[in-house]
Amino acid sequence: MHCPYCRHTDSKVLDSRTAEDGCSIRRRRQCPSCSRRFTTIEQMQLVIVKRSGVVEPFNRDKVVSGVRKACKGRPVDEVQLARLGQVVEDTLRACGQSEIPADEVGVAILGPLRELDQVAYLRFASVYKQYHSLEDFESEIAMLRIESEPLGIEPLIPDQFDNKVSNFTPHKLTPGRTET
Repeated sequence: MHCPYCRHTDSKVLDSRTAEDGCSIRRRRQCPSCSRRFTTIEQMQLVIVKRSGVVEPFNRDKVVSGVRKACKGRPVDEVQLARLGQVVEDTLRACGQSEIPADEVGVAILGPLRELDQVAYLRFASVYKQYHSLEDFESEIAMLRIESEPLGIEPLIPDQFDNKVSNFTPHKLTPGRTET
């Protein structure tokens, strides 16, 4: 580690501590040449291994840029996109590997994007999952609808006025329910 003051090529580590929930290490150093102290922060570098075998450093801005294209015309702001980029990076770092296959980045994007905006999710998924027909879209939309419907096991919430359950409709998959 070069000293930022005198550019000496060596330094002595005085103290090491984990920072940012264990994702990085903060080191307090001293230069043996000029005796000045400085702090360094070391972080595991994530690299993405593409399908072609090319390796490149993880770039959160690239994730946000791809998601921004899927969110074009949708009610999603830059703060939400930045938060999604951070969630994706945190998810990838949490796996504990320094080399991440490119398809795992896409998987890490899909979940948070689905929660953020379902239309943007469909747009992104259509490219990531390589949809080839309308049936691919229809099956994904059907899955989104099933996930957003009540399961029929939600607690019954009594009406505040007469302590009776009002307007409760169980999910269509609830046993014993008759279709109308």
